[in-house]
Amino acid sequence: MLMLGEKHGEVGRLLASELAEVETRFAAELVSDLAAVNDLARHLEKYRGKMLRPTLVAVAGIAVNPANPLTDEHRTIATVVEMVHMATLVHDDVLDEQDVRRKGATINRLAGNETAVMLGDYLISHAYHLCSSLDNQCIARMIAHTTNTVCEGEVLQLSNRNNWSLDEQTYFEIIRRKTASLCGVSCRLGAMLAGADKAVCERLYDYGEQLGVAFQIVDDVLDLTGDPIVVGKSLGKDLEKGKLTLPLIHRLETAAPAERQQLLDCLRTPGDVQFDRIVQMLNESDALDYSSKRARQRVDSAKAAVADLPDSPARAMLMDMADAVISRKF
Repeated sequence: MLMLGEKHGEVGRLLASELAEVETRFAAELVSDLAAVNDLARHLEKYRGKMLRPTLVAVAGIAVNPANPLTDEHRTIATVVEMVHMATLVHDDVLDEQDVRRKGATINRLAGNETAVMLGDYLISHAYHLCSSLDNQCIARMIAHTTNTVCEGEVLQLSNRNNWSLDEQTYFEIIRRKTASLCGVSCRLGAMLAGADKAVCERLYDYGEQLGVAFQIVDDVLDLTGDPIVVGKSLGKDLEKGKLTLPLIHRLETAAPAERQQLLDCLRTPGDVQFDRIVQMLNESDALDYSSKRARQRVDSAKAAVADLPDSPARAMLMDMADAVISRKF
């Protein structure tokens, strides 16, 4: 996704510089006097992917105030949201018993669940340590509120494992909290720190939240139909853990009774054969197309939220980032 910066001239070059600074600050913040901690922290470099949330902080700030460069506070918050996101990935890998992340071994695979949980906690504590360096404590409270929301989304998802009657409304509430809220606050803070008024900040939050929902829908589809080598992790983990996602929710709601029962039988006895059969049933229905259309609706809503921003390369980048969510393969 960040390759988008290459087609946006000076904004793209500024973004690359900002993200390099985020990586530097991220590493510096986690330095410990204990070698064991430093070894684990260095492995997090292999977890780094699209850096979507720091990108949202930066591009939102540039889009609302193209005339002025980003502030040091932007760089701090961009680092904080990346730390929070990385903590969720480390913890998710424990919950999902995931062995591979970004085509490499997960922390829990390398060092065990206990160590992975503590590393996730270490990331969260350092995120707040860094956030507390800002003078405006309202920002820290916004980050804390969002992290609470992310955790609530995870608990809601866990409480609905093996709930074969999960409805779309609950599914969207899960992903709004678990994924989209952090994207939304990244945009809001980027705009706020650039001097935008409350109404503009709310529109940027809406952009980020809608983009985040679309991102998660596509991620859920890729967990069923992606190429494991391209995606960079094992497929079918959602099914293995009894987590229904949009394609399956839609198919269970629309299938004839006999096919619905066949699909339920496969879901209740997960395995490679059942996974292949489930994917086949989805391919033979409109479930995947339906999910792609719902993701596209969210992307269109995201673009509409920022359509009134001043015409600029940064606004164009926001539009392109939203479109790129639909076409991504990993």
